[in-house]
Amino acid sequence: MSTFSGVGTAASALAAARRGMDLAGQNVANQLTPGYTRQRLETSAIGGVATPGRASVGQGVSVDGIARLGDAVLDARVRDTLAASGYWSTRASATAAAEAALAEPTKNGIADQLSQLWTAWQDLSNAPDSTAAAAAVLTRGETIAARIGDGYRAVAQQWASTRSSADRVVDQINAAATEIAELNGTIRQGTASGTPVNELVDRRNLLAQTVSRLAGAVGTVEADGTMTLRVDGNALVSGSQARALEVTGPSAIGTDEPVTVAWRPAGGPPVGVASGELAGALSLLAPADAGGPLAGLAESYNALAASLADTVNAQHRAGATAAGAAGGDFFARAAGVPAALGLSVVPTSRDELAIGAPGAGALDGSNADALSGIGKRSDGPDALWRDVVSRLAVATAAEAGRAARAETTAVAAVAAQQSVAGVDNDEETMSLLTYQTAYQAAARVLTAVDEALDVLINRTGLVGR
Repeated sequence: MSTFSGVGTAASALAAARRGMDLAGQNVANQLTPGYTRQRLETSAIGGVATPGRASVGQGVSVDGIARLGDAVLDARVRDTLAASGYWSTRASATAAAEAALAEPTKNGIADQLSQLWTAWQDLSNAPDSTAAAAAVLTRGETIAARIGDGYRAVAQQWASTRSSADRVVDQINAAATEIAELNGTIRQGTASGTPVNELVDRRNLLAQTVSRLAGAVGTVEADGTMTLRVDGNALVSGSQARALEVTGPSAIGTDEPVTVAWRPAGGPPVGVASGELAGALSLLAPADAGGPLAGLAESYNALAASLADTVNAQHRAGATAAGAAGGDFFARAAGVPAALGLSVVPTSRDELAIGAPGAGALDGSNADALSGIGKRSDGPDALWRDVVSRLAVATAAEAGRAARAETTAVAAVAAQQSVAGVDNDEETMSLLTYQTAYQAAARVLTAVDEALDVLINRTGLVGR
């Protein structure tokens, strides 16, 4: 064995300890970096040179690489739970916003406006000759018509906002897929050449989690180090190639055509997105007959407008004005627009209101009294609206419960992932101290070897003089 072999052994120990301290510093520096996975130094002992008849001492330590302490199973679980959480949270926030827009039960809600309309008719029945009571009826009629129209427009605006959100989500998915494909190419080259790619893998995993939350993508790590992301069983990202999605379908509420996602270029086959925020948005944009909650609520406003117009008009036509003329329609519905937007009040003064029964005289208020009783009908507009509000409340509570459970599951999955991949300050401190001590010991070995060589080289032959 060479006299200088101890120098090489000590030098390798110094190099390994220094790399270990550098790596501990890297972990500490990135403990708050999103997606960062802690790393550990991989080393192995260098064996000695075999010499017949002579014991051989090893030649130090070899730095074999830097291990990324992630877990592929936990990473996949995080992506799956994020996809479910994204779907239910999107639906929950939309239904909660729709419920808040109803403003029930408050004085701004439709139920209270309907109640005030029936109260105004009751007041008019008690004072058929009152111009003020008649004006109150007309005002309440115009108010409820406007409130129904405002409600429909609010739902239409929420639908349009959700549609725009779906476009933005697809843009995010496409941008993330393109970046993942670029990272795949770099990681594949680095893996083949032995270049460290741990930070690139962390960045790719973070992007994959984003795509999973947005579109429910399923990721698979291939043998060459690349990740394949699939949506609806088809590859969104494969190797260094990425495909793109686009949203197709109507841009406004009120049609029976669904909003869908398809592969680009235009006219490509549809994509069955089943989870993630995009799937949640598509389910919200579905037509009413397909269970779309927003389109269904818009149809409820139309049904309320139709029920209100039909019931009030039928009773109003059964009465007579103070002049004895037959009553006409109280509400009008414009053609070519949704019923909720086309509702308006026809009479403009007390003289056009059918307050009494035909032939009962100018001071009869029996028909106004009958009109005030519409609110108590089991098949009237009030009952219809109560059913709409209660069904939406139940749906909102159910969606919120599912979203909370999905979010809890996602948080648990992330916690499990971080228990393996996250940086622990105490552990890194111990690691840093260990490498520091190893560095000091290696330096002491090097000093001892240096002193021995100094004696051998500079003092040989001087002993005993």
